[in-house]
Amino acid sequence: MRAGTVSMDGEEITHLAPHERVRRGLAQVPEGRRLFGRMTVAENLDLGAYVREDRAKAREDLEAILELFPRLRERYRQLAGTLSGGEQQMVAMGRAMMADPSVLLLDEPTMGLAPQIVDLVLEAVERINRRGVTVLLVEQNAFRALEIAERAFVLETGEVTLEGAGADLLTHPRVQSAYLGHEA
Repeated sequence: MRAGTVSMDGEEITHLAPHERVRRGLAQVPEGRRLFGRMTVAENLDLGAYVREDRAKAREDLEAILELFPRLRERYRQLAGTLSGGEQQMVAMGRAMMADPSVLLLDEPTMGLAPQIVDLVLEAVERINRRGVTVLLVEQNAFRALEIAERAFVLETGEVTLEGAGADLLTHPRVQSAYLGHEA
């Protein structure tokens, strides 16, 4: 069933155009990154700020993103389609952060990435959250997601079956058995 509404800060945003959702502080990093491969890293990042009018603050935010992901500074003029999967994920996250969101939706940000890059991406998620951005993370890597989650929900066939603090769910017997390969 596909029904319901989405509200943010007490306002229903379900039927708003995507750019209006972005203006209200919602940004998304879709599964598969969906970069503009024939555009440079710089151009992809600039697109993230398309609804912003505060250009000076956008330049500050760009600098913060390049500090969060130093590799992007090295690849700044390179075509996004020529980057590794991990570098592309950094661009996708940076592009979303250029919108200056209060809520960041991340759909499977570590899928297909090398373990070392998974660590880097999840550390960036934690740093983004510490800056005051609410992060909604959808992630198959249950162990790593629960390690960093303040609050977590376990979905099974579209239904919430468990919820609680990430640390608590990490040690929950059902989660241990079903997702972490440990006997309950």
